[in-house]
Amino acid sequence: MKVSAVVLDLDGTYLDSRKQVSERNLKAVLACHEQGIPILIATARPPRSVQDLLPEPIRNIGVIIYYNGALIINEALNLREHYPINPAISKELMDYIFTHESDPYLSVEAEDSWFSSRELDYMEMMHINHKPRVVSLEEMQLLSPSKILISHYDDVQPLIDRFGHKVNLVVTDSGTLIQISSKEASKENAVSRICERLGVPMEEVMVFGDDFNDAGLFQRCGYAIAMGNAIKELKDMAYVVTETNDNDGVAVVLERLCK
Repeated sequence: MKVSAVVLDLDGTYLDSRKQVSERNLKAVLACHEQGIPILIATARPPRSVQDLLPEPIRNIGVIIYYNGALIINEALNLREHYPINPAISKELMDYIFTHESDPYLSVEAEDSWFSSRELDYMEMMHINHKPRVVSLEEMQLLSPSKILISHYDDVQPLIDRFGHKVNLVVTDSGTLIQISSKEASKENAVSRICERLGVPMEEVMVFGDDFNDAGLFQRCGYAIAMGNAIKELKDMAYVVTETNDNDGVAVVLERLCK
C-alpha cells in the first residue's frame, strides 16, 4: 500500500458525535503530516464552522475543501477557488421550492456568509455558533450560492428529477438535509485538482467518509475507508471498514500507516 495523501471528511468521520476531535485522532493525523503525507479536509461545512470545530494544528497543515467542493482555500498553495451555482439556476430552483412548499426551510451559503428567508435555529443540532441572516427571497435570488440547503422537505424525488441534471443534489443526515451545489463542485473534483497540483495520483489517496457526499471520493481514490457508522452504500464500496467516529476510527487506520 502506497498512500501519498489523506482526505478526511469531518462530521461522522474525523469529528465524534459531540463534534470534537479526539486526542488520539489529532495525534494520528499530525504523525502522518510529519512523515510528509499531505492532509486534505473535505467537508460540507463553511469556513467559519471549520474554524470553530477543527483544532488549530490541523487547520494550519490541511488543505481545506468547504461546501462539498464549492470553495477551496489554502494560502501555502496560493489557492482560492470558488464554484458557485449559476444564479439563473438557483433562482429557478428557489422559485420551484417556494411554489411547492408553503414555508420551506431553505438557506443559502455564499462563500462564508449564510442567508435564509426565515428564522432558522440549527445551533444546537449542528453544534454551530452562527445563525443565518434573514433576507427576502428576492435578495437570496441575487446571490451566487456556494451551496443551497433545504431541510424538512418531504418530496425529494421530484426535485431530483427536475434539477438533478443541472446541479449536484445530495441528501444527507439520514434523509433530513438536502445539499445542493454547482455541477462543478464536488469533493472528488476538488481533491483531484489539489492532488494534481501536489503531484499525487488519485490511486495513492486514502479517504475517510461516512455519508452520500463522500461516494464520489470513494469511487476515485485508491483507498476508501468507511467509518463503522457509515451508510451501507459506502461500506459496500470501501477498501476497509474501520471503527466508528466515536471509537477513533480514523486513528485506528492511520496509526498503522504512520508508525
